[in-house]
Amino acid sequence: MAFVVALGALTLSGCVKERSGATGWAYNDSSNGGFEKSYAPDQETGPGLVFIQGGTFTMGQVEDDLMFSWDNVPRRVTVSSFYMDQTEVTNGFWLEYMYWLQRIYGSSYPEIVERALPDTAAWREKLGYNENYVNYYLRHPSYNEYPVVGVSWVQANDFCKWRSDRVNEQILVREGIIAHNPMGQVDDEHFTTETYFSGQYVPESGDRGSLIDYNPMGAGTRSAQITDGILLPNYRLPTEAEWEYAALALIGNSNEELISDRRTYPWNGHYTRNDNTRQNKIPGAPKRYTGDMNANFVRGRGDYMGVAGRSANGQTSLNDNADITAPVTAYAPNDYGLFNMAGNVSEWCMDVYRPLNHMDAAEFRPFRGNVYETKVLDAEGNVYDRYDFVVYDVDQIEEDIIAYQKAAAPTLNDEDLNLIENILTAIDNAQEEIKVKRVEEGNLMMEDALRDFIEGSEAWIAADLRRYFAENILALPGKTRYRTETLEENLDRDNYRVANNIDYRDGDVESSLLYAQPAAAVNDESRMYNYGETSLITNESRVYKGGGWDDRIYWISPGTRRFLDQNKSSASIGFRCAMDRVGSPAGL
Repeated sequence: MAFVVALGALTLSGCVKERSGATGWAYNDSSNGGFEKSYAPDQETGPGLVFIQGGTFTMGQVEDDLMFSWDNVPRRVTVSSFYMDQTEVTNGFWLEYMYWLQRIYGSSYPEIVERALPDTAAWREKLGYNENYVNYYLRHPSYNEYPVVGVSWVQANDFCKWRSDRVNEQILVREGIIAHNPMGQVDDEHFTTETYFSGQYVPESGDRGSLIDYNPMGAGTRSAQITDGILLPNYRLPTEAEWEYAALALIGNSNEELISDRRTYPWNGHYTRNDNTRQNKIPGAPKRYTGDMNANFVRGRGDYMGVAGRSANGQTSLNDNADITAPVTAYAPNDYGLFNMAGNVSEWCMDVYRPLNHMDAAEFRPFRGNVYETKVLDAEGNVYDRYDFVVYDVDQIEEDIIAYQKAAAPTLNDEDLNLIENILTAIDNAQEEIKVKRVEEGNLMMEDALRDFIEGSEAWIAADLRRYFAENILALPGKTRYRTETLEENLDRDNYRVANNIDYRDGDVESSLLYAQPAAAVNDESRMYNYGETSLITNESRVYKGGGWDDRIYWISPGTRRFLDQNKSSASIGFRCAMDRVGSPAGL
């Protein structure tokens, strides 16, 4: 009898909706007003990612500072749990990205596709022959599983944004919430997570249909929202702290609160060959790499791959079996399961470079490079219409063209000079429109200049000038409009006031020798590091880590750091993506 009563109570409780602990009203009930509580106990792992459980570690250089830069003194920091790509982003992934851009924008805005092209000429060496890599490395299928190189920090960020939207679109299609409709997307009419959330992109419903709307005043159905926990956070570049933490993978040497051994490389010991402890868990791959090189780097002067021949087991005797880069799973992974966190290619990080980051950065989730933005709203407080035109960096295009004109002056003919004059006149007109907040009109003038003057010209310099338009695109059609936060709207804040915090404590007026002078006298970004004369450090200098196929062993230690302008690229720099972890840092 007791069993029957208990079963009845269980059945009855299964029909009762959860009630608010604050008000007592039932959730997900239209008769109570329809407040909906979603249940998402754990975050889904996105495609290609590995979970990195966070924690505290000693960040910085733990070996001799051979370069005497003193820019990474050891200090203890904490990194939250996050996700990171198991491998570097490959040529195959990049070709997929470029194909999508061609399909969406190729007919109307071919310059957007050109903007994503890696710099294949980065392979060229003045006293070496590398034309085969210039011609084949990106596109030949033999290199599909090799890391993409020749991409700038800016291009890598664009890829991360594209990947975020494609993954979330695929999740909605998989769940049957929206229909799969690749043919219906072109120009600004394509899926992005933000325009979907704001209702500015309305796709066809999938097999499951729209979600139930419990609001009694609503339409009965609704689209997915961030509160549903269905979609993933954005893919992004890892911070320097995250990258270094993931590369060291000290989880392999930890027991409770103790770390038994520190690491110089992503493996134990001070040697570069596998000691039979590192394994590959990829199905079908060799389980052990005993005696093999642990990473792809330059072993000694002129030795990029070793001596030809056969070893006792009939395998090649090349020390790392790679002359340039190697396939992204070519070597044994570290204890987080991440491949090539040392060697193969160096990798971009999010951070702006400063030599004194170890002095200034926060102890929790350290990062330099915050520029706070907010969505553009209309007078009613709604998200402003998405872009349906290309947004250009007009001032930078003007600067680049003037510099080009000065450098090429001896070779320019009347037709070339006339073309440049027409473009600069169009730029002046566009700038006037943008100054009075007529942003769309100004950017449409720039598009007209590209179509009418450059594409309609037979001047030999037209292709060069076109490149400046492609390289200086700030926003694409279909994207949500953002603006930098203003000082006025943050007057009541205590944690920050200005939006751009790149120079905070290291580059701003207060931290320079000119701190006592009026701001007007020190309105110069080079005041701290004297760019172009005594340093190459600017607010666009970005950190890269890890060492590449053409580096000595010193650079493959996770504690070393270098920097490069965010618009430049190299044949030995690639990247991998990361993603924020929401909820429990350890998983449920």
